[in-house]
Amino acid sequence: MYRVEHWPEPVERVAAVLRERAVDARLEEFPDGTPTAVAAARAVGCERAQIVKSLVFICDGRPVLALVPGDRRADAAKVATVAGAGYARTAKPEEVVAATGFEPGGVAPFPAAGVTRVLLDRALLEQEIVWIGAGSDRHMAGLAPLDLARLTQAEAADLTEA
Repeated sequence: MYRVEHWPEPVERVAAVLRERAVDARLEEFPDGTPTAVAAARAVGCERAQIVKSLVFICDGRPVLALVPGDRRADAAKVATVAGAGYARTAKPEEVVAATGFEPGGVAPFPAAGVTRVLLDRALLEQEIVWIGAGSDRHMAGLAPLDLARLTQAEAADLTEA
């Protein structure tokens, strides 16, 4: 992993997990920003399918993190079903911060102490490497999807629209 003396605090939280869990990952800053899957794929130089969108849903009042490929749309009904909930809705910005500790646009899938469950779309497991938000809208980390699943203790499922 690339060593930087001082990452911004939210990015350092992600870097610390990667170091502590000995994950082979590449953490990078992209000055032009990576707030969307399109911008992230362009900055990284990869396909949108390799970008992980970290989306918070409120499922029966509980925050659930859904990790989906950047070229697909999450299906709230599928998220609710997999989460065993009667409904799922997209979290409001303040709910995202409360659940993850990260601002929308820079949500990292870990550490996310306020999230009750993490779901991972199966399509991400087909990639050799995936890129996650790493705490800000300018930082991303590339890692193997199995490492992502292990770090988040995610349950693999079909979470996207057909």
